[in-house]
Amino acid sequence: MGTQIQINAKDGNGVFSGYLALPAAGEGPGLVLLQEIFGVNDTIRQIADYYAEEGYVVVVPDLFWRQEPGVELGYDEASWQKAFGFFQGFDQDKGVEDIDAALSALKGLKECTGGTGVLGFCLGARMAYLAACRCDVDAAIGYYGMGMENHLDEADNIGGRLVLHFAEQDEYCPAAARNDIYAALESRDNVELYTYPGVDHAFARPGSEHYHKPSALIAHERSVAVLRKAIGPHYNLSHLWDKHCEYEFDTRNVDDTMATMVAEPYVNHIPTLTGGVGYKDLYRFYKHHFVDSNPADTSLVPISRTIGDTQIVDELLFCFTHDREIDWLVPGIEPTGKYVEIPLVAVVKFRGDKLYHEHIYWDQASVLVQLGILDPTGLPVAGRETAAKLLDETLPSNKLMPTWPSSANKD
Repeated sequence: MGTQIQINAKDGNGVFSGYLALPAAGEGPGLVLLQEIFGVNDTIRQIADYYAEEGYVVVVPDLFWRQEPGVELGYDEASWQKAFGFFQGFDQDKGVEDIDAALSALKGLKECTGGTGVLGFCLGARMAYLAACRCDVDAAIGYYGMGMENHLDEADNIGGRLVLHFAEQDEYCPAAARNDIYAALESRDNVELYTYPGVDHAFARPGSEHYHKPSALIAHERSVAVLRKAIGPHYNLSHLWDKHCEYEFDTRNVDDTMATMVAEPYVNHIPTLTGGVGYKDLYRFYKHHFVDSNPADTSLVPISRTIGDTQIVDELLFCFTHDREIDWLVPGIEPTGKYVEIPLVAVVKFRGDKLYHEHIYWDQASVLVQLGILDPTGLPVAGRETAAKLLDETLPSNKLMPTWPSSANKD
């Protein structure tokens, strides 16, 4: 997706390259992405493209250019040895100057229309911390950095927001180092520190033996939330989600629905494992198994909506008459003609101004009870009562608990 730009060194001793990735809008706030010890390789370029999809103008400077321009290593044993050689020969003070030069180049681009941040991994995390101390940045974010405990005396110079993600099992930043960092930084209002239990160095790098998707996802959400607050961009996620639902349930237009989503989105209806991953399969799902599978009287009754920086959580009632086979909700079940109301929760993640994924939850037992397919007798399940109590909390609680009456007179 990206291109190469040339960056003038601040000390006048040369020019080095930077990988530039632009958002779909063509402009946005600026982000300098800082490499691991493996150079500006395919992994880092993909991360740059990923943050461009989030709405940022991203520049990845070649931090090893003073030793050897264009270092691009893999993760095999030989590459590890070369990477550590570059790491040991790296002049971090000159590296901070080069990051500052990259920031200047980024701010000089017509596409960069907002504030600027830095984000780095491994070596890049330490450099992000030093950039927060020595450069003019609105936000700095570091993943599993090492050696920051040796530069805590510079922390008073941090002007923007700093976020550091640590791996509990990281041998390159052991507990003693983390404790020093926490002691020095944790009480500062402009600093956020997170330690992810049970994970190791490189937990956020896909393909790493230590990759841990849950930790990587929550760390990314925290990172983007900080960037949104510090430099933008700001999107009306509620409006975007409403338009998506309009195309799904009102106009029932598959192409318009897909146009609200990223290039490779996914949808997961958790109880029935229905949906699709990637444009091709999701388009097929929407066209043949979702949009026109919804009953004629389908309605969504909003109960609550929580709007975050990168996602929406919607709580609603999903109401319909089972007048056709609904592939995504009750696949393989012939129409019963029964009316159904169920509480439903949608967790909707965005990248930039497009939907990235939907995780949809509901109580499938309640659906089956209301359709007359599941006999609730003797089972801890309920039918339409679940929807009724969502609207009227004063309705009786605990009716499914045989032991409830026995506690009436207990202290």
